[in-house]
Amino acid sequence: MRIRTVTRDELPLLRAIEWAAGECFREIGMPEIADDEPLPVAELARYLDGGTALAVVDAADRPVAYLIAEPVDGALHIEQVSVHPDHARRGLGRALIDHLAQLGGGAALTLTTFAEVPWNAPYYARCGFRPLAADEVTAGLREIRRQEAAHGLDRWTRLCMRREPGPAAAPGPDDPA
Repeated sequence: MRIRTVTRDELPLLRAIEWAAGECFREIGMPEIADDEPLPVAELARYLDGGTALAVVDAADRPVAYLIAEPVDGALHIEQVSVHPDHARRGLGRALIDHLAQLGGGAALTLTTFAEVPWNAPYYARCGFRPLAADEVTAGLREIRRQEAAHGLDRWTRLCMRREPGPAAAPGPDDPA
């Protein structure tokens, strides 16, 4: 497994990974999420230019998982982590998160996620994230949540989570990514 920065030519591949990874939402009664359009290439390019766009690549140097993040209120905010289903359950998502933490130079990591989807909040908790109380949600995270609500994601319970700087959480036996 090798992690590297995504190239501009690979941005369309990230969309394909996202489409494939989203299919599992259909199986749990969330077809709207499975059908949700991935970020456009221009938006992905913004993460490449001003944030972080990382990929796990296969032996042919082709992305099979990715993470995009950007600074928000002094933390690195993970916008998306996706693993192609053909490569799931191998620790790739966790490896990307841990790699970002190392790159972050001591910054905390934040994300927003579905509270009750097994490969979302429960998974991130195993990766060392904790749910934030309402009074811990920063202005930047509130704005992200506002945008998510406007996109219709509040149909399901969402929450903000944070991982403090430090050693990575130990992998669990049923980690999906």
